[in-house]
Amino acid sequence: MPQAMIAAALTSGGVIGIVLGLVGGGGSILAVPLLVYVVGVASPHAAIGTAAVAVAANAAASLIGHARAGTVKWPCALVFATAGATGAAIGAEIGKAVDGKRLLMLFGLLMIGVGLSMLRKRRTVEAPDVRLSRATAATLLPRLLPIGLGVGLAAGFFGIGGGFLIVPGLMLATAMPLKNAVGTSLVVVTALGLTTAASYALSGYVDWLLVGVMILGGIGGSGIGILLGRRLAARKGLLERLFALTVMTVGAYVTIGAV
Repeated sequence: MPQAMIAAALTSGGVIGIVLGLVGGGGSILAVPLLVYVVGVASPHAAIGTAAVAVAANAAASLIGHARAGTVKWPCALVFATAGATGAAIGAEIGKAVDGKRLLMLFGLLMIGVGLSMLRKRRTVEAPDVRLSRATAATLLPRLLPIGLGVGLAAGFFGIGGGFLIVPGLMLATAMPLKNAVGTSLVVVTALGLTTAASYALSGYVDWLLVGVMILGGIGGSGIGILLGRRLAARKGLLERLFALTVMTVGAYVTIGAV
């Protein structure tokens, strides 16, 4: 692998790790464009498969810090992840059957839609003590399962972790605070990434050397992201808006380039 490509992969992994550690999602939606346009991966399917492995590993690294901080709602995470993994397995099979150029165009349109949704104000009344138990299962499971399945389908189809969908999905289903949704989402991102990665790896669409380089960058990036998140907690709304605009800009570029 050329040195320039290694440097680009390290930087891309670092960017993904920083975003995952900072806002708990979104880094994965940048992974495929970074691999195609920065690292230079020629095949969109190979970019998706490689991104899925790297995102899952980087999300797991970020999860460690959030778990230690006690922000993860584990029962909700496991139920959401189980439904999501089922959807991701189905979505990945569909995605592999779609033409690579068309897949990139759809991916770009998804990025624009996600960016717009991130700019919308959340009006959910928070329930910081919410937990999945026998007493709350009848209320929470009918919300967690279908939302998890839908997010998983999108994650598998596009080879993304889906954190930008998981965080609002968890808040919609349970009304948990943003800090808990961010930590909890990383459990799901890891599970969905691994499911999608397994499907693409079996079809030979994963560059394992590239994955290793991106993971190295992501480990450092996730630590930086968590530290920045703590220091910039008061400006998190501004950070999310800036990130949303970035996602929309990249999405427009990807869409136009794929036409």
